[in-house]
Amino acid sequence: MTIRPAALGELSRPARLRPGARVAIVAPSGPVPQDRLEQGLDILRGWDLDPVVMPHVGDRHREFGYLAGEDAARARDLTEAWCDPSVAAVLCARGGYGAQRMVDLVDWAAMRAATAAYGRPKPFVGYSDITALHEAFAVRMGVATLHGPMTASLPFLKDGPTQDSLRATLFAPETVRTLGLPTARALVPGRAHGVTLGGCVSLLAADLGTPHARPSARGGILVIEDVGEQAYRLDRILTQLLRSGWLDGVAGIALGSWVDCGSYQEEIRPLLLDRLGGLGVPVVEELGLGHSATALTVPLGVPAVLDADAGTLTVDAPALV
Repeated sequence: MTIRPAALGELSRPARLRPGARVAIVAPSGPVPQDRLEQGLDILRGWDLDPVVMPHVGDRHREFGYLAGEDAARARDLTEAWCDPSVAAVLCARGGYGAQRMVDLVDWAAMRAATAAYGRPKPFVGYSDITALHEAFAVRMGVATLHGPMTASLPFLKDGPTQDSLRATLFAPETVRTLGLPTARALVPGRAHGVTLGGCVSLLAADLGTPHARPSARGGILVIEDVGEQAYRLDRILTQLLRSGWLDGVAGIALGSWVDCGSYQEEIRPLLLDRLGGLGVPVVEELGLGHSATALTVPLGVPAVLDADAGTLTVDAPALV
């Protein structure tokens, strides 16, 4: 039986890419290694895309070296890339830290106006720290986005299935409607239907209480993962989401990677079962997304069925139109 609680609203799906499309590369968070960026650009060119690097992608903040330049400059790059009618998609170069600092400096009104003028939003791709922007696109724009590999990230540069997943999603999304690696299995059995949302769980917790935060995950299929968070910190993050009521009414949960968070079998898996098992909803583990060696591209903001027993997440319709 499929659980169907009151669903989150479906978001506007972007247009798929065509050969020769111009795509903009932005760096909303941390500084980008130039050698990795060049490798990623070569891969995109091999897909018959025309990548253009926005002006501040190569910047480094004069005081805080963990930022890719000034907050306002990073926000301006995103705004200008989105509003440029010659750009068909916006891809993030890497994560790190910094999206929270620039998200309120983005000209969301101008981006909404540009989207209305185009008649259809553009694909926006990233993960990790980019979760703050996925939430902003959902709440402030009503736009579905792609939780997928970044142009200068190691999974994108080194892993064929990661590349294949993103390429298929961008060009032929009807071919990748069912997601899940062979590792995926039920942590809590069951089947649920809802609109996908989520990303890096520490960023979702950090968004709580901010003016434009999503009020809850009620009715949604929550997709979460993280990196470098010890078990007790993950406990704190998940407990905060529980205590705040943000997880009340969630339809189902898909779990990705927990790289450098401790022993998965001995620490992380028992913790996830302890904190999420009591919600009474299906939970699938190791779906294959986030900071793992293979990072599948997962659409956010689209209706989908989570089948924990089968270890799959299947979108109702292609992610892009």
